[in-house]
Amino acid sequence: MYFLYSAVTAIAMVLLAPYFALQRLRRGKHLGNLGERMGYLPDALARDVPAHTSIWVHAVSVGEVLASKPVVDGLKKRFPERRIFLSTTTATGQQLARERIRSADGVFYFPFDWRTPIRRAFGKIQPALVVILETEIWPNFMREAERAGVPVVFVNSRISERSIRRFRGFRRFIGGFFRRVLQSAELFLAQSAEDAGRLKEMGAPEERVEITGNLKYDLEPPAQSAFGEWLTKQIANQERWPIFVAGSVVEGEEEAVLGAYDIVQRQWRRALLVLAPRKPERFDVVAAVTKECGWTAVRRSAIDMNAPLDENCDVVILDSIGELAGLYDIGDAVFVGGSLVRSGGHNILEPAWFCKVPIFGPSMENFRDIAARFSSAGAGIQVASGERLGKAWAELINDSTRREQMGRKAHALVEVNRGASARSLERIARVLEATRGGA
Repeated sequence: MYFLYSAVTAIAMVLLAPYFALQRLRRGKHLGNLGERMGYLPDALARDVPAHTSIWVHAVSVGEVLASKPVVDGLKKRFPERRIFLSTTTATGQQLARERIRSADGVFYFPFDWRTPIRRAFGKIQPALVVILETEIWPNFMREAERAGVPVVFVNSRISERSIRRFRGFRRFIGGFFRRVLQSAELFLAQSAEDAGRLKEMGAPEERVEITGNLKYDLEPPAQSAFGEWLTKQIANQERWPIFVAGSVVEGEEEAVLGAYDIVQRQWRRALLVLAPRKPERFDVVAAVTKECGWTAVRRSAIDMNAPLDENCDVVILDSIGELAGLYDIGDAVFVGGSLVRSGGHNILEPAWFCKVPIFGPSMENFRDIAARFSSAGAGIQVASGERLGKAWAELINDSTRREQMGRKAHALVEVNRGASARSLERIARVLEATRGGA
């Protein structure tokens, strides 16, 4: 089965390679990460690393990288003598990891899930332990780790509704294979009881599944960026109000968000919208769509912070990476995207850090537990359309008492659910102490 899996993934890569190469050329990007994806890591990355002593943490993209921060920081504090390496899959995750995870001794791209690239990477990193954020299950990687005697711990594990449905639909064909892959892991630290149950259903040994909570509750609000400070001054100088922040907006949501803004802008002519596309490849598209909808937009990349904001600006398009979370603080009402279309949702805890009421759509499969907690506690608002988003924004702006009360409830939910990092670190440490390298 491993051979069939490897053959299928290799064929798919060959067939899709021209498409991905063309897409990267269109976006002005190069294939500089190909060597690392093939397992050829820089010599300087892990020079003089004693065998079987380092810790390899993998976080696929932006959300996982942010969630990994308390884990990487905690491991470095607890085991300062060990080298800690962080891998990502996406370019945005790589950029954010290099900017935010300063306690990591090195950052690189995760190898393709084929035996040779994986063995090259293992040979360079020489890990005593691998920690994988959420549930990035790569069969060949797991097999090679087992062969090398390197335990793998999944942290902040979750199984989405979509994933478990797919598994159930193909259980007859892949159930045994999946069970074999999951049984090669040392430990699964699940976000919730539901996630733990799904992991066991998919084949994870019951005695290796524990519930430690969601690491995202333990993240700390980022310091405001220089751009955020500049924008705050411009808002005050120009007496702009209210401010709306729509973050992590994905394809298919832009028009709905702009339609919601149209509803509130009719009532508050001095309003300003900060619109943050989730993916860099949507930056140009969003700028074009905003213009087509009749709004005067300014891109963050084109702003001169030595000059004032254009008085006629209706929309600031945040075409940058890593600045969104801090900008929720300046919003009077916010929206967290990836949720009005079937995309699974994004992290609604970020606005809650700043006592902002998170508004989100119906597709919150990737954050179902958090979304349910916020809704039931009256700390968040779920809407079904752009029109409902506009009305929800207007209702919050018109009722400052309700807005402040809900904001305090949102912040309180974050505080009361902290602790997953400490629990996860304790379990990781116990696994590490049992390895051949010891603690």
